[in-house]
Amino acid sequence: MKISGSFFTLALTGLLLVWLFAACSPPHPDAVVVGSKNFAEQEILGELLAQHIHVATGLPVERRFYLGGTYIAQQAILAGRIDVYVEYTGTALEAILKQSARGSPEETYQRVKTEYASRYHLVVMPPLGFEDSFAIVVRGEDARRYHLKTISQLASVAPQWRPGFGYEFMERKDGYRGFVQTYDLHFTSSPRIMDLGLLYRALISHQVDLVAGNSTDGMIEAYHLVVLQDDRHYFPPYQAVPIAREQMLHRYPAVRKALEGLAGKISTDEMREMNYEVVAKHRSAREVVEEFRKSRDL
Repeated sequence: MKISGSFFTLALTGLLLVWLFAACSPPHPDAVVVGSKNFAEQEILGELLAQHIHVATGLPVERRFYLGGTYIAQQAILAGRIDVYVEYTGTALEAILKQSARGSPEETYQRVKTEYASRYHLVVMPPLGFEDSFAIVVRGEDARRYHLKTISQLASVAPQWRPGFGYEFMERKDGYRGFVQTYDLHFTSSPRIMDLGLLYRALISHQVDLVAGNSTDGMIEAYHLVVLQDDRHYFPPYQAVPIAREQMLHRYPAVRKALEGLAGKISTDEMREMNYEVVAKHRSAREVVEEFRKSRDL
């Protein structure tokens, strides 16, 4: 039987609508859904939340990792597609709330906690114990050759250097524009924009000369890279904090207690080591988190 073009179009449209409704449907009502952004540290932290919640409460847990960047993760939790994920306080304040994140880590945390509760009915749990700040990273041999220890010292070499940055760093208020203005940097070319996973490869292979990575990246030590000191304090505090849906916590009070039990449990060195195990040694996040939990009696 010959199928008309209009019939085929209607059928295809119907199938697409079914798929869209399924994709946008709320999570399973009897499970806690843990999400993450789209890089290794987020997968590790998502896995930590998932394992800890399940062991501490006995509740089933669904994992929805590698959702995308900050804005996509925010929309996912507001839409009820996920119940909890880890955010960073400076990111929340600058990227989501569109406020300046200048102040102490404690002040930044309280502002985010208050605003997220009133605007979004989201609960900002106690910090996990480490900060993951933007980090301006250069090759170790270049840091030694040009005696670079601070970002301010980049001004003398920047006209000959090629920078490489991620998409979010280029767009965010606490990213590229304010960074080059604060430090009066003028590079030899416009930044090369790439996925976060490609930044260090480009730096090591001399495709770029500096990148904006993260202070807890495991590749920093693995490749003997150097993080330059933010001597003008441009970057705000970025404490890692679980963000949870208020409705989910009301339904499962034990989850709140479980998340509170993770407060202060991860140091910067421990986070960097877990990142190294996953990124450099290609171990599974699940295995690395299981070892970490055993070492901390979680």
